[in-house]
Amino acid sequence: MAWYPLTRAPRTVFQNRLKQFGRSLISSQAGVAALHQPSTQVTRLPSGLRVASQKTTDETITVGVWIDAGSRFETKENNGTAHFLEHMAFKGTKRRTRVQLEKEIENMGGHLNAYTSREQTVYYAKCFKTDLAQGVDILADILQNSLLDKHHIDFERGVILREMEEVEKTVEEVIFDRLHLSAFRESSLGFTILGPVENINSINQSQLREYISRNYTSDRMVIAAAGPVDHAEFVKIAETQFGGLKRGSVPPVEEKPEFCGTELLYGTDDGSPVHFAVGYEGVPWTHPDALTFMVMQSILGNYKRGEGLVPPKLSSNKLTNSIANNLPPGHADSFAAFNTCYKDTGVFGFYAQCQEEGINGCLDELLFGVSALAHSVTEEEVGRGKRQLKTTLFGSMDSTTAVAEDIGRQLLVYGRRVPISELLFRLDLIDAAEVRRVALKHLINKDVAITALGSLRDMPSLGELRQRTCMQRL
Repeated sequence: MAWYPLTRAPRTVFQNRLKQFGRSLISSQAGVAALHQPSTQVTRLPSGLRVASQKTTDETITVGVWIDAGSRFETKENNGTAHFLEHMAFKGTKRRTRVQLEKEIENMGGHLNAYTSREQTVYYAKCFKTDLAQGVDILADILQNSLLDKHHIDFERGVILREMEEVEKTVEEVIFDRLHLSAFRESSLGFTILGPVENINSINQSQLREYISRNYTSDRMVIAAAGPVDHAEFVKIAETQFGGLKRGSVPPVEEKPEFCGTELLYGTDDGSPVHFAVGYEGVPWTHPDALTFMVMQSILGNYKRGEGLVPPKLSSNKLTNSIANNLPPGHADSFAAFNTCYKDTGVFGFYAQCQEEGINGCLDELLFGVSALAHSVTEEEVGRGKRQLKTTLFGSMDSTTAVAEDIGRQLLVYGRRVPISELLFRLDLIDAAEVRRVALKHLINKDVAITALGSLRDMPSLGELRQRTCMQRL
C-alpha cells in the first residue's frame, strides 16, 4: 500500500487499516497504552500562533514555547545569536529584574529552562498545576520584553566562552559539529550552535533584537502544555499573553543544503585513541522513508566495550557480534549509530572510538554493517529493531516535560501531533524488503562525509572509504 507522509493524517484506505490494526493492538500492553493515549488539542489563534495541550493526571505542568528558529537561520556574521539569546532570556525584562524573575520561579517551586538546536529554540517552565497562568506570563514576558542590556550582554560573553571550553573537551560533541561542517560546508546547517569566538565577542543588542524580530514570529511558534490542563482556559491565557505577536514579514531561508562528500581530519602523533564519524545523507522529518531510517539506526544499534548484560560475541545484534568475533580485543572501544533529521535533509551514520591500529578493521565492520542493511538484513533483525524503537518511543513519554517536548517538536516539523497508535501502525508496515529498498536507495554507493580526531596514520583516504560503502562480504 502507499505510504503517506507524516505531515498528513491518513486517507480513507489507510484509516481503515489503522482501525483494524487498533483492534488487534488491544491484546498487547503497548497497544492498550497507544489506544488510551490522550488526544492532543490544537487551536490556531488569528495571529497564526498554535496553542496545543495534552491532558494528563500529573500534579505538575510543563508549558513551553517551541520556535522554528536556531543556528540554521543565521549568517556567518551573526552565527551564535540564537544561542546568545537563550542566555539573555533570564537576565531581566521591562517588568521583572533578573533577581525578581529568579525569586518568582523559586517561590513557585518551579523550574525555567531553555535550549537551542540547529533548527529550533525552546523556552519552557515546569510548575505546579495551579500555576499555569503564571508560568505562561513569565514565558511571554521573557520572550517579548527582555531588556537585552549591554551589561548583561558583556557578562554573558564570558559565560558562553567558558561553555565553549567545556564543549571542546567533549570529543563526541566536537566530532558531530565537525561532521556537520564537513557534510554541509556551504550551508548554515554546517555552523556550530555556539558560533565562533569572534562572533561571541562581537554580538550586540542590535543583532539580538533583529534576530528576534525576524524569527520570533507567531506563525513560527507553538505554545504547548502537558499536565492537568484545561485546553479552553489555556487558549485564553495564551491569547492574552501572546496576543501582540505578529506574523513574519520575511520568510525563512528554505534552500536545501548540498550534502558534500568531504573529510575533516585532525591528526595527532601521540598514539591517542581515534574518534571518528561517518555520515551519509539522510532524509528530512517529513520524508516517507524517515521512519525506516529510525528502524535502521535501531538495527545497527550501539556498543561499548565492557558494558551490557549480554557478551558481545553472543549478542543478537549482528554488528556487535561481528565486531566482537572479527576484531582483536580493544580494537573497537565503542560505536553508536545515529540518525538526525532536519527540515529538508538529514544525516545518518555511525560514531566510533577505537585504537590507532584498529582503524581499518573497525571501519570495515561498521561499513559492512551499513551495507548489510541493503543486501542481507533479515526479518528477525528488523523485528528486533522495531521492538527496540517502540520501547524507546513509549519510554520517552514518561513525564510532562517529555510530552510537551513531543507536542511542540511534532507541530513544528509535521504540522500535527501524530498519535502513537498511528506511529506503531506505520512501524509495523516496515519489513526487511522495505529496509533493503531504503538502504539501497540512500546508502549504497553514495558520498560520505567523515571527520576524525586522534592518531590517524592508518586512516584510509576518502576515495577508498567511498568504495567500501558498497562492499559486500562473501
